Parts: sequence; structure tokens; C-alpha cells
Amino acid sequence: MSTLTGLDLLTGGVPVIVGAAAVAAALFLLLRRGRSWWMKIAAAVAAAALLALGTGWFLVHVAAVSAQELPWPVTAWIGIACLAMLLAGLNLAGTGWRRRALAPVAMAVLILGAALQVNAYFGAYRTLGDLTGASTAAIQTLPEGARVGPQTALQPAPGPKAGPLAGTWVKPAGLPAAGTINSVQIPGAVSGFAAGNAYVYLPPAYQAGPRPALPVLVLVAGQPGSPADWITAGGVKTAMDAFAATHDGLAPVVVIPDVNGSATGNTMCMDSRIAKADTYLSTDVPAWIKATLRVDPDPARWAIGGFSFGGTCALQMASLHADVYPSAIDLSGEAEPALGPDRAATVGQAFGGDTAAFDAVVPLQVLAARHYTHSRIYLAAGAQDGTFSGYQALVADAAAKAGMDVKTALVTGQGHSWEVPRQTLAPAMAWLAPALGLSR
Repeated sequence: MSTLTGLDLLTGGVPVIVGAAAVAAALFLLLRRGRSWWMKIAAAVAAAALLALGTGWFLVHVAAVSAQELPWPVTAWIGIACLAMLLAGLNLAGTGWRRRALAPVAMAVLILGAALQVNAYFGAYRTLGDLTGASTAAIQTLPEGARVGPQTALQPAPGPKAGPLAGTWVKPAGLPAAGTINSVQIPGAVSGFAAGNAYVYLPPAYQAGPRPALPVLVLVAGQPGSPADWITAGGVKTAMDAFAATHDGLAPVVVIPDVNGSATGNTMCMDSRIAKADTYLSTDVPAWIKATLRVDPDPARWAIGGFSFGGTCALQMASLHADVYPSAIDLSGEAEPALGPDRAATVGQAFGGDTAAFDAVVPLQVLAARHYTHSRIYLAAGAQDGTFSGYQALVADAAAKAGMDVKTALVTGQGHSWEVPRQTLAPAMAWLAPALGLSR
């Protein structure tokens, strides 16, 4: 079973075999004799294009699966899936029993090929286990031995308080090479927010005795999505273990909370009619971390990051709550939070139509009205992601004008994909390491 769940959906044999089978299936469905047949093909292509556009519109404007219009490559692959269904229907009429029997099979293969291509664009599910949830199903809850009482958690690290941890840390013998990941529940004590499952990465240094008070990195996933995406699609453990390997076992404690309440929910990381997600992330989550884990309570050693929706969320926290999260990592984030492409609809649903109340917490508006003397933000996006790389340029300019230290990066050959976090989390950590006290 582990071999099956470990099947790679992005590289290797599976996509190659399915891709070849999909080409064969497409040829089977397309190739028939007669002028009238090719007229039907032309009509099917036009109908599939309309269906794809309609499906994309429905997913964004009605189902609210995404706050942004679907990327054109994704819409194109949806169109191919629609075409497969239409061609299969056409192949059921006026044909022999063999073609009638094979047409549904060919349709299924072509739809599977299109689905794999959509997944490849977003980089969401790297293995079959990621898709089924098996990859994270065995993660255990945080053991009591990893928890500390509030008084212990709030004590500063040994040594000079103002100095970086890297300057006083001595790696003990026998320290494990890898960190651990556990699941936790973070209650909305103040916000009343009903969050789902969250995850905590504890670096090798956390397993030392006595434990050092480590810096904190809070990560937020995309929408739709869940905190588990940072473990599977984002490869956070691999990135943090690699960082720890070059820093004598030191790395931040990484907390991945749920800020949407469900895989398809969208709180916009705001306090609104939808939920008090801002209070949850700026008050409840930090309070739980300090009361539960051995961390450095100094805000200077805290950072927040995220991908897509999570990147926008990180920007919001960095602009509105610089006293909590003075460092941020915004990966493929938006220029402002949204429930959909229609801004008026977003304001209406979340703020009862009060545009002024919405604008008061929109990052670009906040950055224009404030000045930051000890904040920094790392921004990255896919070079092929025209929409979000455009947002990156807007945010970078606004953050720099507001006094933030800004670093930007574009990932060659990538669109709005989890490959962006996989390639940029390490350089973002290297850039933030001095501020977090993890390098001198």
C-alpha cells in the first residue's frame, strides 16, 4: 500500500504513461471517416471551449472555489476534459460495438490526463498519498513532552537577551539530524474562531536539553487548501531540516494554523462578518504558541509567511500587526484579500457594503498610511504568473515606500504553483536568518 500511495504524480513513470495513453485515447476518439464527422468535431471543439469558460466562471463566481480567475492553461485542460466527454458521446452513435465499448474508456483516460496536467500546473499533489490524505494521516498529535508550561515558555533564552541565538548556541553531541512534525489544535480563545487541524514543526535544536528558546515562523496555506499542504506540496520539513543542517540544528519552530475553518472556506484573514480571522492569527495563535512551546517571546524573532491566499495573509499581518510579525514571507500573494473578482461583492458580503471599513485593513492602503522601521518582507512569484507577479511588484513598491526592507524573487518557468514555495522558502529563510537570530 505504501508503494501505491508513494506514486509520483508530477514526475517519473505515471505522468509519462498516462500522457501517452491520453494521446492514444484522443486519437481514438477523433479519428473517424467522413466529412460530416469532422464537422461534428469542429462543433464539439467550440462547445468544449464554451463549457470550459462556463466551468471556470462557475467555479470562481458562483462556487467561490477561487478568488481569482483560473489561469488559462488550467481552463484549456478543463476544455480538453469537456471535449473528451463530448467526443465519447459522439462515438456512441452509429458505430460498432467495439468503438461503443472503448469510447467511455478513452474518455476516462483523457480526463485523467487532463486532471494530471491541472495538478502539475498547481503542484498541489505530488504523490497519490497527498491526494488521498495518506501522506499526513499518520502524523501524531503533539506529545506532552514537547509542551511547556506558560511560565517556562515565556522565559527568555539563556545568554544576552539582545544577542542572536546563533551567537550563544552550542550544538550538543547526539542531536538528531531531523526535526519532527505533529498535529495540534489551536483554540480561538479570544476570536471565537473554530479552526481545524494545525501542524507544528520542531527543529532538531528543540530536542536538546535544555531547550533553547527558538524563533517562530507561522505559515499559512493557500485557498482552497489546508495546513497539510505545507507538509505535502510545500515540503516544509525538507526545507527546515536542510536549514537546520547548516545551522547546527537551529531552525525556527514552524506553526501552520488553519485560518479558514475548511478546505474551501475563505475568511480573507480579516475580522469581518465572516469570522474574526485577524484576531485569531494575531492574538490567539501567538498566545497559544507562547503558552505551549519553548520559543523566544521577543517579536523581533517572529515571522509569518504563506503561499497564495497565505501570502496575502502574511502581508496583512505584517502591515497591520508589525508588533507581532515584523518579518514576512509573501509567496504568490494577492494585492488585497478577496472573496472573488468582484470587489463590491467582497465588501458587501464581508463588511455589509462598508468600503471604508474594508479599505482600512487592505494592505496597500495600510502601507500607504504607516511607516515601518523594523519590518522586512520577502516576496516571490512565478515568472509565468503574470497576475501574481504583477501583484508582487505593487506590494514591493508600497512596502519599500513604507520603510520596510524588501527582497524580491521570480521563479523561472513557474506559474501559480506550489513549486514557488518549494524553491523560495530556503532563500527566504537565509535572508531572514539574521533577523530571527539564526545567524550572526
